Amino acid sequence: MKIDNSLKVGSNEMELVDFRIFKQEDDEIYEGIYGINVSKVREIIRVPSLTELPGTPDFIEGIFDLRSVVIPVVNLAKWMGIVEPETAAKNSRVIITEFNNILIGFVVHEAKRIRRISWRDIEPASFVSNTESLDGSKITGVTKIEDENVLLILDLESVVQDLGLYQPDVGDIPKELEKFSGIALVLDDSLTARKIVKDALEKMGFDVVEASDGQDGLDKLDDIYNLYEEDIAQYLKIIISDVEMPKMDGFHFASNTKNDGRFNNIPIVFNSSISDHFSENRGKEAGGEAYLVKFQASSFYDEVARVVRAHMK
Repeated sequence: MKIDNSLKVGSNEMELVDFRIFKQEDDEIYEGIYGINVSKVREIIRVPSLTELPGTPDFIEGIFDLRSVVIPVVNLAKWMGIVEPETAAKNSRVIITEFNNILIGFVVHEAKRIRRISWRDIEPASFVSNTESLDGSKITGVTKIEDENVLLILDLESVVQDLGLYQPDVGDIPKELEKFSGIALVLDDSLTARKIVKDALEKMGFDVVEASDGQDGLDKLDDIYNLYEEDIAQYLKIIISDVEMPKMDGFHFASNTKNDGRFNNIPIVFNSSISDHFSENRGKEAGGEAYLVKFQASSFYDEVARVVRAHMK
C-alpha cells in the first residue's frame, strides 16, 4: 500500500490507514475496524520471516531486519486479547510505524485503504469504557464510516509503553535554567500528557492553563484575552500544542491562532508523538516556532526556554 502525505496545513483533516482485526466467537467471525494516522506509518509489508525472542510477552511475534534496522513485531490481535480465526493469517500484513522516534511493526489481518477524515468527525474516546476485548483507554478516538460502521483509532503508543520501550517523562529541569513567569497554554487530548507537560512548565515557573483539543484551546485563548485584552502578550508567554486531537487538530488550531491579530505574536511549540520530518515541516508552515517529539527532557526544556527568550526581546 502506498503511503503519502498530501494534506494541506490547516485543513483540519487527517489520513488514516484503515485496517481490520477479525475475531472468532463460537462459529461466528466478527470484523473489527481500526485506524492509525498515516503520519505514523512508514510502510505496509507482508509478514516477514521473524526471529522469536524468548522471555517476551506472547503478543510479541519476534524481530526482523528491515534495511539494517531491527524491528520488533507485535501481534495486535493477541495484544487485544482476541481469539483469531484460522483464516486470518491469509491476508495478514505488518504495518511499520514510527512514533516517539521508535520503529515497531504491528501484525493486522487486513490493510484495507487510506481514509481522509475531518477531525471534526472524530469523537474523543472518553465515553468508551470497555469493549468485549479491548480496554477503552487504548482507543484515542472513534468515527463513523459507511454502512453505519464505526472505526476505532487505536492508541498504539500504549503498546510501546507495555513493552517498556518508552516511558513518558520530561525528567528534571536543568539546574542552570533560569525561571520564567507568566502563563503557558497547554493543548493535549491526553490527560497524562497534559499532566507531564504541565508539571514541566510549572517547574520552569509558568502558570498553566489546560485545553483538551484545538477548539477548547481557542476558547481558552478568548478567556485569557478577556482578562488581559491588548496586554495579553505580557502575560501569555507560550502555547504548547499536541498535533493529533479530536474536533480540531494542532495545525488547524495554530493556523487559526496565527491568523488572529490578538494572538499572532504568541509563540507556539508543537509537542507530538509523530516523529517524521514531514510533520515537522507542516508545523513550521502552520506557524510553530518549534516541533518537539514527546517526551524528550533536554529538548523540551531547552526549546521552550529558547522560544520564550526569543519572544521576550
